[in-house]
Amino acid sequence: MSRCTTFRKSTLSDVPRLLELADEARRIMRASGNMHQWINGYPSAEVFIADIERGNSYLMCQDGIVVATFAFLPGPEPTYARIYEGEWLNERPYYVIHRIASTASSHGVLEAIMNYCFTITPDIRIDTHRDNAIMRHLLSRLGFTYCGIIYLADGAERLAFHRTIMA
Repeated sequence: MSRCTTFRKSTLSDVPRLLELADEARRIMRASGNMHQWINGYPSAEVFIADIERGNSYLMCQDGIVVATFAFLPGPEPTYARIYEGEWLNERPYYVIHRIASTASSHGVLEAIMNYCFTITPDIRIDTHRDNAIMRHLLSRLGFTYCGIIYLADGAERLAFHRTIMA
């Protein structure tokens, strides 16, 4: 039986569900050995509210049930201005995806999110923690190229990936 997958922007009434998804994502990360990403209450309700207020917070629903969330925003991303030990695939306008979280029982979430996002833009950049083996594997499987290292505003290192569907 195929599932009906839809996307919609998050609203303030979705914040409790976004926090639940973040908690579940943290549990998935810890179970896979990723102990240092999404620590100290990040992402918080305030982070999700800011994403919603900027119009960058999305939900993925399967058969009417919210199974994932992500932030999807147009670049430029300030922390992507400098990349170390590599380079971006191009310098065209791009979008960035942050804060992907889903239920443990959902499958094909990242692929569905990317398929949706590529209907909006041909260039997507994304970063992840070095210890996030699940995300690194999925990004590679979905055609993203590892481009180098970026540093967040707080100085934390992230591995940067880019995929373009334009020739």
